Amino acid sequence: MGLEAPAQVTAAPEIAVVAYHLRPGRVSHWQVGGYGVPENYVEAVRRAGGHVRLLLPGDDTPPAALLERHDALLLVGGGDVEPWRYGGAGHEALYGLEPDRDGFEIDLLHEADRRELPTLCICRGMQVMNVAFGGTLIGHLPDDGRLLPHGAPSGADGIVHDVELTPGSRTAIAAGQRVISCSSHHHQGVDRVGEGLVATARTKDGLVEAIEREGSGWMVGVQWHPEDTAADDPAQQGLFGALIEQARAG
Repeated sequence: MGLEAPAQVTAAPEIAVVAYHLRPGRVSHWQVGGYGVPENYVEAVRRAGGHVRLLLPGDDTPPAALLERHDALLLVGGGDVEPWRYGGAGHEALYGLEPDRDGFEIDLLHEADRRELPTLCICRGMQVMNVAFGGTLIGHLPDDGRLLPHGAPSGADGIVHDVELTPGSRTAIAAGQRVISCSSHHHQGVDRVGEGLVATARTKDGLVEAIEREGSGWMVGVQWHPEDTAADDPAQQGLFGALIEQARAG
């Protein structure tokens, strides 16, 4: 009886994820700062079949050299983008500024766009994506009485609201439905959509909830937090699944 050939194991796509700065004291018993990513992002990527590799702000390796080692890019949530980057004004509600992370992520987005590397940008990540291509942001959503509540950045008082997706968009295809229920906790949002980007989802108040890069690559930004509910909601997990599918196809 002959020996059977071993089954081929397909390597998991390597997904580059840019980490947060953690200020001194953020981690118990640490006297210095550090870097980290909330575990629900990691779990969502793993469920989809991807392998997370952290990139750290402050790395002076050229973006091309960093991304050639990876199959996709994921930008996660966090603090506000520096207002000067999009011609905005200061506001008392600004929080969590990370200047080196802003510049690092913008450079990575430009390189990912150049090489058509699959990219998913979540919450702050979507805002960075919009700014990277010349768009602007609303500095503080509660200042506009026409907008619905969208939660607060801490997530402690986040809300859930419906988002309507543009039929045929990459976002809608990934989610597998036109209207999805989304976890929301942010105080800023997209104002003018950046050059070469298109809005593909909105809440009923008109706020842009998803943007996509035009062209043949797959670059998607969503304002809500799909990682919050992805474990129990196939539509939200579908965004991570689409990222990994695109990474495998590349």
